[in-house]
Amino acid sequence: MTNSPSSNSDESRNFERLDPRIQRWLWQAGWTALRDAQELAIPPLLKGDHDVIIAAATAAGKTEAAFLPILTRLGQADEDAPRLAVYIGPLKALINDQWQRLEGLCEALGIPVTPWHGDISASHKGRFLKRPAGCLLITPESLEAMLMRQGSTAAGVLAAADYFVVDELHSFMGSERGKQLQSLLSRAERLVGRRVCRVGLSATLGDMQGAQEFLRPGHADEVELIQAAQGALDLHIVVKGVLEPAVTGKDADEADEANLVAKASIVGDLYRALRGSNNLIFPNSRSAVEFFADRLRRRCEEEKVPNEFWPHHGNLAKDIREQTEAALKQKVLPASAICTSTLELGIDIGTVKSVAQIGAPPSVASLRQRLGRSGRRKGEPAILRGYAIERPLHTQSSPTELLRGNLLQMVAMLRLLLKGWYEPISVSGLHASTLVQQVLSVIAQNGGSNAGRLWEVLCEHGAFGGMPRELFASLLRGLGAKEIIFQDATGLILLAPKGEKLCSHYSFYAAFSSQEEFRIVANGETLGSMPVSRPLAPGSFVIFGGRRWQVISVSTEELVIEVKPGAAGALPNFEGQYGAMIHDRVRQEMRDVLRSSDAVPFLDKAAAQLLAEARQNYHGLGLEKTWVREAGAEVHVFWWMGDRINDTLALMLQALQLPAINHGLYVEVRGADRAGVREALRELSRTPDAHGARFAATVQNKIREKWDSLLADDVLEASFVSNSLDIEGTLAALRVRSELTRSKQAGLS
Repeated sequence: MTNSPSSNSDESRNFERLDPRIQRWLWQAGWTALRDAQELAIPPLLKGDHDVIIAAATAAGKTEAAFLPILTRLGQADEDAPRLAVYIGPLKALINDQWQRLEGLCEALGIPVTPWHGDISASHKGRFLKRPAGCLLITPESLEAMLMRQGSTAAGVLAAADYFVVDELHSFMGSERGKQLQSLLSRAERLVGRRVCRVGLSATLGDMQGAQEFLRPGHADEVELIQAAQGALDLHIVVKGVLEPAVTGKDADEADEANLVAKASIVGDLYRALRGSNNLIFPNSRSAVEFFADRLRRRCEEEKVPNEFWPHHGNLAKDIREQTEAALKQKVLPASAICTSTLELGIDIGTVKSVAQIGAPPSVASLRQRLGRSGRRKGEPAILRGYAIERPLHTQSSPTELLRGNLLQMVAMLRLLLKGWYEPISVSGLHASTLVQQVLSVIAQNGGSNAGRLWEVLCEHGAFGGMPRELFASLLRGLGAKEIIFQDATGLILLAPKGEKLCSHYSFYAAFSSQEEFRIVANGETLGSMPVSRPLAPGSFVIFGGRRWQVISVSTEELVIEVKPGAAGALPNFEGQYGAMIHDRVRQEMRDVLRSSDAVPFLDKAAAQLLAEARQNYHGLGLEKTWVREAGAEVHVFWWMGDRINDTLALMLQALQLPAINHGLYVEVRGADRAGVREALRELSRTPDAHGARFAATVQNKIREKWDSLLADDVLEASFVSNSLDIEGTLAALRVRSELTRSKQAGLS
């Protein structure tokens, strides 16, 4: 791994190496100096002989750091030997932004810029195909479509490529879309017959080596990392505790009304604090975005003032999202967006004064991205307002409520943010669903292929190097059994009619699909619907409508979960329970917060009081002394691990006939006593090497990714285990716990 040292010099050493026309354009635009990342990126990108990642905070000039030297090289190309830079962005809106950003500079250099996505006219695309040179701005899905549609001529389209620039690299890592992107880059290089310089633009992550491995799998040490100097962040934080009013009974409607009262108080605080400036407000769901946007707009109407609050999420129509973006960009009237992660990425929305986070964010890295939108003007701090909703405590309060889980997670994430820690992103996992898509894409592009060629292109020398050869053969056989592909007498693999139909539909090009909602059905009656991202097996539990339900069966074809009433008991009030996967380090920081008696300086009076209650309850529950505690008919395993390991432990216990559910802070086991659970945990810790299939066999919602339904059973099981579970990590954590327990017992004796 090559790391370039950060530069704090005000005097550019490499400015003179840029094309004179670029130098002139920069002077005319009022630039007085290059930023350190821009300075450091010039030498390696002018050479273009190895891969580079440019990591910097939001608005630190990553795009210019890449394109100033890239455009210098493109501008020096001969008329008869054109050069091409392919920019790959995650969003059409981001591509449109970069088009506007690069157009003026490229015009001065005589370099064409071609945006390419579904909203761009065929004539515009046709001009590029006649002479594929300059800058091509494209999404992974459009690049997939281009390769398939161009077929044998695709090599000519990309023949002049000198660079593949991947923007918002971190947003692709660890996902189906990221695996698709890796495969497309590998396939493109095979088409042109040479290695092309890959350039990743990324936020600064906790594990940049993971980003290097993602950009060039198997050759992370050859990727040069340029990290912008991180000045001390002037960050102003206040986290407000919001207590729901007490309810008299267990009626779900009454509990919902109490939650609405708490949210209404947040609406009032946001209205008072944010009016008159530009801000971003992040609730934790699309429905919450709609709620807060509606309530804040209505508040403006009641006060007879212009509306300043606008919604933004992925399910909204394009024109509504663009209306919100335009409101933030214009400088006449103040505007605040209530949004999901859609505004975390680098879409140009101008400068915002502050960020509001309602409930704990999905991750520390996400929180850092969001905060990067604030405090971008010189001399202005980044401002964060956090809101944590908690319930009044009573005799039936759940452990999560007793420990103030929503507030606790927010405090832990903020402490980790201030320490400079962010979640490492896993780039492993088989992602067999995406491999199905790539198999069909290669067959469609080439008019057929054979098994050996597919293995070589996609696995042996492609993005799916972790796929065992026998599983790949099973995948092909499964596609044949489902009549998606067939093999002719010569051994050539072709698309069957069903496969042709799949590949000809526009939805094929995306490797991912939006998360489906499952209908929850009890005794033939539909109770409602909810997205489900955690593994479910018969006998496991879900929390829905203010009640605990036991799973009878799961149909991934009909998207139905059949349930029956579960045993009564206190339910957790924890927004993140079925949402983002929380990292081990976050949970361990939550425990450290509870163990400490130090004041948390960014809490308001109400939040400080809630945290004091949580710390008192932590010791009252005996959690400093034991990690397996009995609570009536339940046993709680408090080992402060992340959701991937908690989910795995729950499945392991279910395999031992112990009904278990991951509640986030702890794993709940029903129908057993403390001694029985301890013995089960000891038995698991003695397992020398557990095969994931043993624990995944009972899971009925293994179909998670877009093309999982086309996988043979053995491939689906292996892919599910690699993508969703952590067998080795869980067994290692159990052995550590077991050893600590033995050491304590030996010390007492």
